[in-house]
Amino acid sequence: MEKSKSIEKSKSMEKSTGEHERKIRVFSFTRTGTALNREICGILRGMGKTCAGYAVKKYADGETAALPEDIRAFAGEEWGRYDLIFIGAAGIAVRYIAPWVRDKFTDPAVLVLDEKGRYVIPVLSGHVGGSVRLAGELAAETGAEAVITTATDVQGKFAVDVFARESGLYLEDREGARAISAAVLEGEKIALFADSPEYRVRGDIPGEIRLCETWEEAVSFPHRILVADSAKEPGEGTLLLRPRNVAAGVGCRRGISEELLESGLKSSLAEHGLVMGQVNVLASIDLKKDEPALLALAEKYRIPFVVYTAAELGEIQAVTSRSDFVERTAGVDNVCERAALLCGKGGRLIQGKRLGTSMTSALVRTPVTLEFDSKVRRRV
Repeated sequence: MEKSKSIEKSKSMEKSTGEHERKIRVFSFTRTGTALNREICGILRGMGKTCAGYAVKKYADGETAALPEDIRAFAGEEWGRYDLIFIGAAGIAVRYIAPWVRDKFTDPAVLVLDEKGRYVIPVLSGHVGGSVRLAGELAAETGAEAVITTATDVQGKFAVDVFARESGLYLEDREGARAISAAVLEGEKIALFADSPEYRVRGDIPGEIRLCETWEEAVSFPHRILVADSAKEPGEGTLLLRPRNVAAGVGCRRGISEELLESGLKSSLAEHGLVMGQVNVLASIDLKKDEPALLALAEKYRIPFVVYTAAELGEIQAVTSRSDFVERTAGVDNVCERAALLCGKGGRLIQGKRLGTSMTSALVRTPVTLEFDSKVRRRV
């Protein structure tokens, strides 16, 4: 089966791998910079990324669109939905993005390249937004030098936000993450405990981290990371990282409201102690590829939305329930469970078909890999 032919995506999604990746806009302001703009866009597209180049009107052409007169407003348009690359002086980028900057958890990646392509500098959202990683990728492809200033990267230390991103973990405690980073930079050992049998470790565990076999061992450290769905009594110094490893299969009536759909899925998740931030993909049948509520839900939580044909869903042999009515209308007897099992291959069904108001849902969890072999650090 060729999934690339059968998977549809919501407008905000660029990949079907379960990881959301923003589109990239590249800005240039001179003739030389615009030539590099075209080159960079070609490289990014060759890396499988979606990007668009923009130049001041004087240098725009069929390949590179003209920047609008209000460049500052354009840079802030749908802030956080697009990564931005500026070719030119760093000060230009700073002036255009200044009104929109919020925090590293919501800001997009912002990078600057000089127009000769000698240096690539992550300016904003180095880890969570991925600008350090993108700088490393561009440096590797172009021969430019990545100029990295983030403290953990400069010192070669463990970065908890990179770890969370690479491991597919949901980081919502911003202050807790800052405390862990500060402790790492002060030379403290950080305990890490994964409260789940379904996890693997890949790469060399950095010296700053002590992987603990029990929670009792972990709490003996002043600072600790807990990989779990919840923490009843986490205690001061604990950073909770929730596994983002839930494939949610969804079926619904045509025209269901976004609120009803979201409420139904949240109820299903809550029964298993899960939250929306742990869903890494929404899946359904191709008949629902344009369903407004599903597209809106995927957009709101920045979750990839994939759909399958009835024939593809039929490849799943065993399901917990079947419906003749659904089979007559959709061509397959159980949409949500089959969709969850298909896109969550290798995972475990934790919720079979669950009936909600005007919708059904099913949940599959896939194993967690704690990723210490950071591609970011190798490239930079």
